Amino acid sequence: MVPQALRTFQPNRAEYCKNSSLFNIYIGNLDRVPLLQLYNSAVFVSDFDYDLPPELIAQEPLPERSGSRMLHLNRETRSWQDRRFREFPNLLKPGDVLVVNNTRVFPARLYGHRSGQRAQPLSPNNPATREFLRGRVEVLLTRQISAEPNEWECLVRPGRKIGIGEYLFFGHPVELEAEVVERGSFGERRIRFAPKEDFFAKVESLGHVPLPPYIDREDRVPDRERYQTVYAQARGSVAAPTAGLHFTPEVLQTIRDRGIEVAEITLHVGLGTFQPVRVDRVEDHKIHRESYEISTAAAQVINVAIQDRRRIVAVGTTTVRTLEYAAQSSGGHVHAGKGEADLFIYPGYQFRVVNALLTNFHLPQSTLLMLVCALGGKDFVMNAYRHAVEAGYRFYSYGDCMFME
Repeated sequence: MVPQALRTFQPNRAEYCKNSSLFNIYIGNLDRVPLLQLYNSAVFVSDFDYDLPPELIAQEPLPERSGSRMLHLNRETRSWQDRRFREFPNLLKPGDVLVVNNTRVFPARLYGHRSGQRAQPLSPNNPATREFLRGRVEVLLTRQISAEPNEWECLVRPGRKIGIGEYLFFGHPVELEAEVVERGSFGERRIRFAPKEDFFAKVESLGHVPLPPYIDREDRVPDRERYQTVYAQARGSVAAPTAGLHFTPEVLQTIRDRGIEVAEITLHVGLGTFQPVRVDRVEDHKIHRESYEISTAAAQVINVAIQDRRRIVAVGTTTVRTLEYAAQSSGGHVHAGKGEADLFIYPGYQFRVVNALLTNFHLPQSTLLMLVCALGGKDFVMNAYRHAVEAGYRFYSYGDCMFME
């Protein structure tokens, strides 16, 4: 007889996704009762740490997009090989579907000043008064919440000084004005812009390319083109889907000439992609939502390939998360449509769609590295990262890439 505890037990998210060997509990001969998968240890953020010399962090793009190195990982043989990205088309197999994220980065970093009306008053004799009340403010727009009113999720610096009710001004003379309407943790804010017919034109004019903080320089005019994929279309990202930065029109044409189908989906990169993990256990981290769209045509191409047991090769972790999120409730097939993805993939996750991945090298202890480890196995991927460090690969956004199949 089956104990009542086993009949009523339902594994929660943490228990289902923990990274360890698992064992199965079969409940009698009840074939229709779901198989319960239990894990016997937690996943710790510290498990995804590695040492990286600062000089390996790429500060500039290469002169040629397709000139990067590529570490080729084979999951079956648990081996890797040093290659060049130009070899990538020849590693694709007949029948593969290559899926890319066609989001477009916009100049989402705005510099302005605050009104100071919500600040604590300082003595008029204090020489810091003027700077404190009207000091420079940096705002990184991460996600548009609504168009009317025009409200955005953003990161603000200096965060501690920017409270609810504070007004922020951008441009000289002022071209955009926003009010802080909600306050979150770690510099997160919700701001509401005053109505402006040409809002995005103003942002394009005033904004700066949101280069990640590990690129230790100000953005430049060339970054507007190089921190963007050649197939970018749909505006909305605050960070580039960097695995796509290696492609050129010629490389894409070579892939198509080999009979490989290329499908485009959209996920606008926001806080969910680059937010630091501030917990000890991976399962305690909550990922932010990011807007996505999958067209009917793209879903059909992908689903036919899945049905025919052909490979789905994802370009970038953002593509992986979008496809896997869109297939959560459909038995392994991708749903077309729009939505907001908040799927956090880490070791223990069972992939429904993606079979192979082209990606850049990611920050230690980041959700992106955890996703790569989920697909390739933590020990295998972390050992490959150590090899990449020893071999002098260039890391992060403007760096080299790896192809895992």
